[in-house]
Amino acid sequence: MAQVQIEESWKKVLQEEFDKPYFEQLVAHIKADKAAGKTIYPPGPLIFNAFNTTPFDKVKVVILGQDPYHNPGEAMGLSFSVPCGVRIPPSLRNIFKELHTDLGVPLPPGGDLTPWAKQGVLLLNAFLTVLKNRARSHEHIGWQPFTDAVIRKLSDEREHLVFMLWGGFARKKKLLINPERHLILEAAHPSPLAGGAFFHCRHFSKANAYLEEHGITPIHWDLSHNCPRS
Repeated sequence: MAQVQIEESWKKVLQEEFDKPYFEQLVAHIKADKAAGKTIYPPGPLIFNAFNTTPFDKVKVVILGQDPYHNPGEAMGLSFSVPCGVRIPPSLRNIFKELHTDLGVPLPPGGDLTPWAKQGVLLLNAFLTVLKNRARSHEHIGWQPFTDAVIRKLSDEREHLVFMLWGGFARKKKLLINPERHLILEAAHPSPLAGGAFFHCRHFSKANAYLEEHGITPIHWDLSHNCPRS
């Protein structure tokens, strides 16, 4: 059995995945990369940061990314998020622009999304690790069946969640989600490469309206007081 340091509610829900051969092989692959001197992002303690910050029974919203940032100092185990003091990546900057248009909140000074995660926004990447400077380098080592299982568990065992699926890769995951139990919001990817098609999706206000409709405390999306300006 793979020994995984992960928050207890997730450990209970996902234990059968940790016991499967593919997960054993995944752990072995990461250990082999480390033994070969390769740099893996995010750092080991942050690989399961999304789970450790947002327990299974506290999830309200799922924002699905693809793989972690592969440049030094950026990846922190939360999809789209970067630590305070790190330059805000283009996709995240567009997310913040849409947030401003949708809800009128100020543009944040930094890109740390931890306050969202603490309120119940699961910031989940489909692949939880990546090699330095090599995007999607861990795409085929076993993370995808694991994170697909995460989405299925949330769909099957929780109710009235909001899934934000941005871009073609994320939108394919809607097949894992029961639309009768949850709200699925789809849009183009926030990357500038999408030519602005992400804008005006209004996912943040739609998510809060759905949560309130079902008696769930909405998300306070305003990050303007996070990452104090130096």
